[in-house]
Amino acid sequence: MSSPAAPAAPTPPADAPPGATPHTCPQCAAPLDADPRFAVWCPRCEWNLVPEHDAATDPTTPAAPATPRERAVAARTEQLYQDLAAGRTASAGRRDWLAAAAVASLVHLVTTALFGWALWLLVTGSTPLRCLGAAALAVVVLLRPRIGRVPRGESVLTRSQAPALYGLADRVAAELGARPVGVIRVDRSFNAGLAVVGLRRHSVLTLGLPLWEALDEQQRIALLGHELAHQVNGDHRRGLWLNAAIGALAHWYDLARPRRHAHWAGFRLLFHVAGLISNAVLHSLAWLLMRTLFLLDRLTARAGHQAEYHADTLAAQAASTEAARGMLKALLLDGAAGTLVSRVRAGHQSRPRTTRRGAADAQPASPASQASKAPQASPADTLWDRLRDHLAGVPPLERERLLRRSARDRAAVDSTHPPTHLRLALLAQRPPLPAAVTTSPAESAAIATELAPHRLRIARSLLAP
Repeated sequence: MSSPAAPAAPTPPADAPPGATPHTCPQCAAPLDADPRFAVWCPRCEWNLVPEHDAATDPTTPAAPATPRERAVAARTEQLYQDLAAGRTASAGRRDWLAAAAVASLVHLVTTALFGWALWLLVTGSTPLRCLGAAALAVVVLLRPRIGRVPRGESVLTRSQAPALYGLADRVAAELGARPVGVIRVDRSFNAGLAVVGLRRHSVLTLGLPLWEALDEQQRIALLGHELAHQVNGDHRRGLWLNAAIGALAHWYDLARPRRHAHWAGFRLLFHVAGLISNAVLHSLAWLLMRTLFLLDRLTARAGHQAEYHADTLAAQAASTEAARGMLKALLLDGAAGTLVSRVRAGHQSRPRTTRRGAADAQPASPASQASKAPQASPADTLWDRLRDHLAGVPPLERERLLRRSARDRAAVDSTHPPTHLRLALLAQRPPLPAAVTTSPAESAAIATELAPHRLRIARSLLAP
């Protein structure tokens, strides 16, 4: 696929400041440094900082959440950062955790009570009541808390298959005082995560291969350090009691959402009335469940964000502050990585393919011409090299845009992670730490060899139509 055309130069509006030209900002007339691969924006006034929203909002207006709830979330996020930057740890987080534990206990109590009632009906009830008890027991099975299971399949690397990668993860875990990882798996996401599953609480480390390939050696250690730090950073939401309650509530809400009902011929009015009544009941129940989920999110957000900041600190302890900051900055390049993959996929799909008939009619090539043709690597073979080159070539101006966009979207971050720009700022305010864990060239080569089959498999899945 050919390279994308350069974006059109901005046209100065009628009320543009004096001196504005197609090569200057249409709002403040500052010179624009355009890169044909990325959005054109103005670092001085932040014109076109968020291109997809630029036509609908005033980009010079400071970021302001649209709703009171979003404004409250942004204010709490900023306040927590200020507290941690100043070395303050308030007791509000502990009170919130106790309240969240009480709500989780109520959720588990409801499930247990329903289970006990179903058993009582099955044992002591009449035939109609036993039918009701069986139905209630089926509901309990549907609404039971999910604790996860150890993954299996081609994405999982066992210790015998990847001794070098497990060895590095074990050294990072030992440095942080965490348990050795139980299972490592790789997927196609530009992300990473740690989950604790099963009754025996096995830790499952998921490494997104696109992100892994975008990092250097020390940044990869920082990524391992951040994820393994979730075992020791005090994040109560990852505990069995609270995590199971949140999962159960989410599943209850999904089942309680009102749905359309089919109307049988001859009973259209009856089913319409019954549907209205059932939807009203389900709507009220779903609203209550959603409000409970919002309450748990509100009660655990501060502790969760604080745990993420602590995980960043532990990542810096393992890999160095510089590597931890580099890893966080790489997380902002998710969009650039997706653009490159889409470009390679489109180019691969647009390549002409010789049909069987055409191949039969084609003249056989001479041995000399066959010998002169060097074998060409497939897009899947070269995807990771192209991805690394593309992300390494992202100019500082685009990286600055992504960082400022993170600051503008501070109220839109998910409830489990603070904004990236605040995480970077907090690491910058703390004393720099040297690397405690490093890798040798031989160890790095061994890890690359262990991941080689997965690199090809995931590359092919990313480029598949």
